This record gives sequence, structure tokens and C-alpha cells, in this order.
Amino acid sequence: MAYQTINPFTNEVVKTFSNHTDTEIENTLNQAYALYQSAWAQPENISDRQALLRRLADVMILHQEKIARTITLDMGKLLIESRNEIANCIEIVQFYAEQAADLLKPVAYPSKLGDGWVEHHPIGIILAIEPWNFPIYQLIRVIAPAIAVGNPVVAKHASNVPQCAQLVEDLLREANAPAGTYTNLFVSPDQIAAIISDRRVQGVALTGSESAGSIVAAQAGSKLKKTTMELGGNDVFIVTDDADVIAAAHTAVGGRLYNAGQVCTAAKRYIVHEKVAPQFIQIVQDSFAKVIMGDPLDENTTLAPLSSRKSKENLQKQLDAAIAHGAKVLCGNQPAEGNFFTPTLITDISRDNPAYFEEFFGPVAQLYVVKNDDEAIALANDSHFGLGGTVFSKDIERAKKLASRIETGMVFINRFGDSVAELPFGGVKRSGFGRELSDLGIKEFVNHKLVVVSQK
Repeated sequence: MAYQTINPFTNEVVKTFSNHTDTEIENTLNQAYALYQSAWAQPENISDRQALLRRLADVMILHQEKIARTITLDMGKLLIESRNEIANCIEIVQFYAEQAADLLKPVAYPSKLGDGWVEHHPIGIILAIEPWNFPIYQLIRVIAPAIAVGNPVVAKHASNVPQCAQLVEDLLREANAPAGTYTNLFVSPDQIAAIISDRRVQGVALTGSESAGSIVAAQAGSKLKKTTMELGGNDVFIVTDDADVIAAAHTAVGGRLYNAGQVCTAAKRYIVHEKVAPQFIQIVQDSFAKVIMGDPLDENTTLAPLSSRKSKENLQKQLDAAIAHGAKVLCGNQPAEGNFFTPTLITDISRDNPAYFEEFFGPVAQLYVVKNDDEAIALANDSHFGLGGTVFSKDIERAKKLASRIETGMVFINRFGDSVAELPFGGVKRSGFGRELSDLGIKEFVNHKLVVVSQK
């Protein structure tokens, strides 16, 4: 695969990177494994690793604008969204810098056999395979907890964001990270498989498509390697008959168009009570029509291009297939220049329409009008995915009951789903398994070692 930056706004090739050789990969693994075997990785030296995270946060703050512009040039998101991404990354690094020691402290397990406790030890090198849509954030939410634990990381980033991939390594070097802490690799699928098979690699964290996840999970599983999989989503946005419709509709628009709709947790399926549907639809249509497409570096632009020409072509094929199978276009589906895609709202999607079960990775929203809560939940759960979701209702107890019934890893009430360091992130079904961030994320790739002192 060619690792190159192609500016999504201009479609011009900005920079191309050479793939790493097998020898370079071996040297990388040797260096990372040496660090894992050193005193640096031991639990008693967590204060040193927390100090590294504090330095990394300081370096990221220093270069905040440069990082944001690199994200926008690599994958095309609005500059303000890139700035938000970096702010989130800094908070994640700071969270683990301050909280890691408490999160990883031994946990008591008293028993009839004696005094017991569980310690949390590193397990070895972690391979991170990450996507392009949040090119710094996806890496940081693996790297920060891994550093805190003492697990070195090697990363295979998406081929269209190589500048971001290399930038993270540069930032850690500036923060005086020990050699082997984190290394970016430009590698082929065959080389990835070889890295997964290497005995020094003990875990794989992947964020990406369902197809990529199934391949990597199978490769890792065949070698008995621990994995976390954060895959696709087809998230619901439920609006009840008693909801604040204006707030719900505007939140639904933002939740679908953020990052040009290229978000696994985007609000993709609007499930709206028939009583409020007309007002909801009108607000969404009006908002979709008002977007300003343009240079993502221009602060007046409100909708960025898709990440590539291929992304646009694939999204259009999905939409055309949905229409061919009976879906009705309420707005959008108009020609747009370059990699831009007109925000589109479709409805009348039958269960035999391929769109019913597919994830649309771009600014296309589906609308389902329902008569009651039970119908809303049945629709919500009739999905192969289960990542996130939103419920809008003025009756919080009602919303909480609905949230409990939705088969998904995360649900947000009266706000769109977001990701912060303190909260676990992950899903169920074909959206994957395992969690990132919070106390759950830092303990995914650890040896939960039980120690028991006999009472005798």
C-alpha cells in the first residue's frame, strides 16, 4: 500500500513515504522489546512513565496548531474539528498522567486461602492498527494508557495519514521518550501479519472497518494474542414525542455532519416519534441545505470534503443502491465538486433494502418514523452493529429505561455522544469488543496477576 498524503480538498499529492523494510521492522521490535524488559516497564516505575506523559502533554500543547493543520491537510476535516481533536488528545494524556497510578494499584481479593490481591503488569509490545478519521486521537487513546502500563507500542496507521503517523513519533521523541516507547511503521498487510505472529507482540488494538477487524482478529486469535476491536457503527438517534424537538433536531444534524459524517459513532439512524417527525424533518432539511462547502482550512467552511475520491464514490454507490431498493430522498443527493458530498436525508427504508443494515460513512442520514417506544427499540436493536446511541426525551426516567433497552456499548441522553478520557469507549455485536479510555481501557492489555499469602 502507498503511504501518501493526498489533500482531500485539492486532490493533489502532498507527500509520499517509503515502506519500512523487514530489517527495519525487526530492529523496531528488538528496540521495543528491550524497553519492555527494562526497569522502565516495571510497575514500581510508573511515576517515570507518568512524568513522560506530562511531558508529552506539554509538547502537544506547544505544537497544538501545527498538529491541527497536519490533521486537516492529511484527511480533510475542518480546522476547528482538528483543534478539538487535539484538545481531546491532550486531556487523555493528562488524565493518564495524573490517574494511572491509582487506576493500576493492586486490588484486594480476600479469600479462605489467604490474603490475596491482583497486580497489574505490562504484557509486552502492543500493535496499534488505526484509521484515518481521527488520526491523532485514535493513536493517543492507545498510546497513553500503554505508556502508563509499561507496554511499548508499534503502530500501523492508515495509508492516507502518514504525516500524522510520523508526527506522533516526533512528539514523543521531543518529550524524551525512551527509544522503543512508540514507533510508527509504514508496512504492508503481509508485514502486519508477521508482526502479529511475532512472539514479542502480545496484543493488538484495532479501530477500523468490520472487514479489517475480522481479518486481524482471526490472525491474532490464531496466535492466542489479546485484541480489542473498535469497528463500525450504525448508531440510533431516538426522539420521543415529549422531546425538545428543536434541540434534538439541531443535535442530530451536528451528530451526522461532524467530520463530514465520517465518524463511527455518528447519528446515522434517526428514529423519531410520528407526533414530532414533521417539525424534526423540516429543521434537518433546512440545516442540511445551509452547509457551506469549502476549504477546510477556511474558518467559514462548515462542511469538509470526504477524505478521498474513493470514499465519495463508495458512498454514492451505497446511496444509489438504497434508492434503487425503494428508499425516498427527502433532501440532498445533489452533485458536488471534488470530494464533497451533499448532506442527504433518506426514508422509506425497508428491511430488505441493503441500506437498512449498512453503515454510511459520510453525510447521509436515515429517517424512521415510529408510533411508540417499543417500536423505536425494536428498530434500534434490529442492527448488526451496537456502538453508540442517543435518546432525546424531557422525561429522564423514560429516557433511562430506553437507554437500558438499546443493545449498544454507549448511550447518551439529551446530548450527542462524545468521547472523553474518563468514560469507556466501545461496542458490542459487529461493532467489536473491548474498551478504550477510562479505567477499563488501561486494563485491557495488562497481566491481572493474582498473589495470595497463605493463612497457615
